[in-house]
Amino acid sequence: MNRVEMGNNSNMVMLGLVLSTLLFSLVSSAAGGEGLHRIGLKKFNKLDGHDRLAARLGFTDVESIRSTIKKMILQYYLGAPGDADIVALKNYLDAQYYGEISIGTPPQKFTVIFDTGSSNMWVPSSKCYFSVACYLHNKYKSSESSTYKENGTSAAIQYGTGSISGFFSYDDVKVGVITVKNQEFIEATKEPGVTFVAAKFDGLVGLGFQEIAVGKAVPLWYNMIEQGLVKDPVFSFWLNRNPNDAQGGEIVFGGVDPSHFKGEHTYVPVTKKGYWQFDMGDVLIGSKPTGYCAKGCSAIADSGTSLLAGPTAIITQINQAIGGSGVVSQQCKSVVEHYGQTILNLLLVEANPRKICSQIGLCTFDGSHGVSMGIESVVDRKERELSGGYGDATCSACEMAVVWMQNQLSQNQTQDKIIDYVNQLCEKLPSPMGQSSVDCEKISSMPVVSFTIGGKTFDLSPQDYILKVGEGPQAQCISGFTALDVSPPRGPLWILGDVFMGRYHTVFDYGKSRVGFAHAA
Repeated sequence: MNRVEMGNNSNMVMLGLVLSTLLFSLVSSAAGGEGLHRIGLKKFNKLDGHDRLAARLGFTDVESIRSTIKKMILQYYLGAPGDADIVALKNYLDAQYYGEISIGTPPQKFTVIFDTGSSNMWVPSSKCYFSVACYLHNKYKSSESSTYKENGTSAAIQYGTGSISGFFSYDDVKVGVITVKNQEFIEATKEPGVTFVAAKFDGLVGLGFQEIAVGKAVPLWYNMIEQGLVKDPVFSFWLNRNPNDAQGGEIVFGGVDPSHFKGEHTYVPVTKKGYWQFDMGDVLIGSKPTGYCAKGCSAIADSGTSLLAGPTAIITQINQAIGGSGVVSQQCKSVVEHYGQTILNLLLVEANPRKICSQIGLCTFDGSHGVSMGIESVVDRKERELSGGYGDATCSACEMAVVWMQNQLSQNQTQDKIIDYVNQLCEKLPSPMGQSSVDCEKISSMPVVSFTIGGKTFDLSPQDYILKVGEGPQAQCISGFTALDVSPPRGPLWILGDVFMGRYHTVFDYGKSRVGFAHAA
């Protein structure tokens, strides 16, 4: 088995949902006993202006000493020496966990993110000449490695808020105490934009399935299994969300560390290989069902996302319940003003909720849900683009209003109260980058938000989902929930990022094709 540790820091979050691959990485070596390998963790105690900028863009030094007793326990659970490899991660502002690997012979060190939401590995190349990000990070020099093998096939990856391009190469990659031979990875020669400029990491190691790997490259994790470097085809994440603890957490390749969790794991099968995707039940706010996922939603466990992302309709309800404030949506308020009563009347006569917005002419119906009227023709599409996408926004606002009104009708609210409630939600729609701020003084009074997985309810307290920046009167608090809309049949989709994985120890069982969650210790 191979394990990775992480370090911790004060709380922060990126502006918006950062690439599904921008959140994890390894740190460097300190040999542990009993076949385990530990890597030292660093902690950032204060933030200057550049640190704040780096964290918002998406993004001491002493390894925790483990007791002999724990080593004995780990040896018992994880197997004989050589079965496990442990790699530590640093925690940057609860928004970015990263650490270190090395590539080539002699080894060239890189900080990387371990991302279960992607499957490729990449680092900046010495052949990257025109991207600012490359000049600010470590670069791989193939000419200096005796184990380098040429490939040369071009590659490009587009993430949520950034992209990279370059070409494939082969070399040996060391993770903790184990070395993966002849690993295929991307030498990035272009990292455009600002996404990677201020990042605390150099590159990324994808831990998703090969099905979503660019160029069908074999993921590093697959080669660990194929080369017999781990005992069991399992890896697990423990994220330490304690801002006062120097240790940020661990990834264990090949098994789990029983000291990282309490109780038993709840396992759910992977429903679609690519991401670690599974079925999820309803979402509850203050123990009250929203009903949005009562018939099921899809979710992915994603270590490369700092926040917890979901459909705008429900994220807005959550942010309204916790007092979050964002950008007022004029389209939303306009829809409620002109069509709110009509929508309510149609719901009262039990019209098909999925068809209501098309019935009143704000969307078309594609057989499963409403879509923007603008998709009907190229002319309409160009008109929509010239109008700033108004048609799309109006259709989305209508569909959100339907969801919100359904929820209130199920609670037997009066029509006037329902219309007033929906208008309040319009006021709470998140900002364009998806974030909502909250009052730090009211955290203790905020509701618990719960997710139903495998028939069990997983609670998140305000302390779990609020990210705090700074201390004292200058402190800012940000909602850990951000909006992301994925249309059927792929959606609705929830992305359970570090906000969720910090509360729940997560097991990625490749052998049995399942994901497991248990209370983190």
